[in-house]
Amino acid sequence: MRGILCTQWGKPEALELADLPTVSPGPGEVRLKVEASGVNFADLLTIAGRYQENPPLPFVPGFEVAGTIDAVGADVRGWQRGDRVMGMLPHGGYAEAAVLSADQVFTVPESLTMAQAAGFPVAYGTAYGALAWRARLLPAERVLVFGAAGGVGLAAVSIARILGGEVIAVASGSERLDHAARHGAVHTIDRERDDVATRVLEITHGRGVDIVLDPVGGDAFDTALRCLASEGRLVVVGFASGTVGTLSAGVALGKNIDLIGCYWGAYRDRDADRVRRAYAELGRWADAGKLNPHVGRCLPLAEARQALALLQDRAVAGKIVLTP
Repeated sequence: MRGILCTQWGKPEALELADLPTVSPGPGEVRLKVEASGVNFADLLTIAGRYQENPPLPFVPGFEVAGTIDAVGADVRGWQRGDRVMGMLPHGGYAEAAVLSADQVFTVPESLTMAQAAGFPVAYGTAYGALAWRARLLPAERVLVFGAAGGVGLAAVSIARILGGEVIAVASGSERLDHAARHGAVHTIDRERDDVATRVLEITHGRGVDIVLDPVGGDAFDTALRCLASEGRLVVVGFASGTVGTLSAGVALGKNIDLIGCYWGAYRDRDADRVRRAYAELGRWADAGKLNPHVGRCLPLAEARQALALLQDRAVAGKIVLTP
């Protein structure tokens, strides 16, 4: 089978398309014929050796896939060849086939294409966990979403709206902000033209927002602190800027605010049943027309380096997907 191989830590330019041994599922595992692979900022961090959990070299990157089961290992119940599924894995998604633990695959909602499904597990899982579980979003609360035109950002805009929040979306440029508005943002802020904190305080009449979702870090994190209302919650889900924000205990105390982390990958192994229930609810929302994942670009597997460059440059709204 063909796959994208990372043989040294560094930039996407070092990735290579290679012929790899065909993988076989072990006990409790299934093999997918991969029809689409989601591209994530975490892939860039993993390739650079800077992610929370880095596999040994050489390895195939890729955290999420969608496809058709074509082989089932021993002791697997509930799945069979031909099932259309999506799922997460520690690495190995940028390939024509991938082996996943059977408890880490989920039925693709009928309303989604395979390309949409490939970008669903990480983005929509992260946004759901951050807003529903960690931030405990209540109806009518104001939610500020940074990176609102990216995969996680657009998912967060939609999910916050479904949960009853009033969404303020931050992104660069009118085209990207239009995507956020179509997914449910009530207010939009162009971070290249406006001072975000000033606009947030204008929109909220000086109060600030109840929740900030930050997948960016760096300057966005610092700005988020200025946007929070008293007893607000800042939920960190990533560091797409490459810079990790910091919060002093004095600021947290003085503003009565919470700093909350949400690493969706940690739930994958620790609470698989809870994750399955979350995806079931997200699937129902998708089939009811409440979620419509936006795939901004599909590229062939051989163009993985270009896909990651587009992601790094924030050149595409929505999700970037590789199609073997």
